[in-house]
Amino acid sequence: MPVFRTLSKVAKQALLSTPGCSCQPLTVAVRNISFSPRQVTSDASFHSVSFSETDHPKVLITGGLGQLGVGLAKLLRKRFGKNNVILSDIRKPPSNVFHSGPFIYSDILDYKNLREIVVNNRITWLVHYSALLSAVGEANVALARSVNINGLHNILDIAAEHGLRLFVPSTIGAFGPTSPRNPTPDLCVQRPRTIYGVSKVHAELMGEYYHHRYGLDFRCLRYPGIISADSMPGGGTTDYAVQIFHDAIKSGKFECNLRPDTRLPMMYIDDCLRATLEVMEAPVDTLSMRTYNINAMSFTPEELAQELQKQMPELDVTYDVDHVRQAIADSWPMNFDDSNARKDWGWKHDYDLPELVQTMLNFFGAETLMARAN
Repeated sequence: MPVFRTLSKVAKQALLSTPGCSCQPLTVAVRNISFSPRQVTSDASFHSVSFSETDHPKVLITGGLGQLGVGLAKLLRKRFGKNNVILSDIRKPPSNVFHSGPFIYSDILDYKNLREIVVNNRITWLVHYSALLSAVGEANVALARSVNINGLHNILDIAAEHGLRLFVPSTIGAFGPTSPRNPTPDLCVQRPRTIYGVSKVHAELMGEYYHHRYGLDFRCLRYPGIISADSMPGGGTTDYAVQIFHDAIKSGKFECNLRPDTRLPMMYIDDCLRATLEVMEAPVDTLSMRTYNINAMSFTPEELAQELQKQMPELDVTYDVDHVRQAIADSWPMNFDDSNARKDWGWKHDYDLPELVQTMLNFFGAETLMARAN
């Protein structure tokens, strides 16, 4: 690249210094040599790499050790093959994750490191899960801004440069107190009040800008609260809906940090991961937009506790409201309108509240039996 720039500069100076020459300055296409959107001209255009139906995408998942990364890797490896899906994170993976398929260190704030990974592994799909969640982000705004915004810029530039299909999740936290709450449509006023929400609106808009400006194949789903049995809560406002199962099995008691009547949209993790795969595989011509709401159910802490108490009558639920988390929850949608996702690419959820509770209890029941046997 330095050699190329030097040659281009010399040629340009030679043309400009030639007496009577009406030639324009020399312009050389640099796409095949390598570039970054940080260096491109105003009329540049990017196009996603296409692959035949017999080829599998090569997938990189950032933030892979979070709530969703391991589960998505398992689903994609079953679909595309074990070695075609690479998990990455800045943390050391547990043994079972390390031995389940390719894992590499990747810091999204290190542009050079991320670029090398994409090039060396011939990545075609990038799933960007690295982020600080709502409550954690409010406790460390500077770090959340760095990871959620600066890290995203690295991801966008590299995805555009290498023609990747890019998935970046958004969230119910991308809406604010002035948004319509019941239901919340795909397009409306957002104005979130948390750094997490602000960064997700930024991601939605930047992804759509790169799509329209550079042709980046950007795809985004606004996730509701995600409930899963095989991962611990990660600092989100909706994590009470996971913690209640852990505490119910462990002690038979649960203290909720939200009011009992706080209604929020929720989804079981299997539905969430399947929706992610489906939108990534959806033909381009079926997508009427680049950011979609998806939904499955909507419930309050009280309704979840009552459904759980049908199976565990002895469960004791109390409430000690965390005012920071409650203020966040009160600014979020009560219910998502996901009619566009259902119409455009056939989204349909499988789990409602009764199925969710039974599935979670089945998982923890089997886990408890195994622990006792061991």
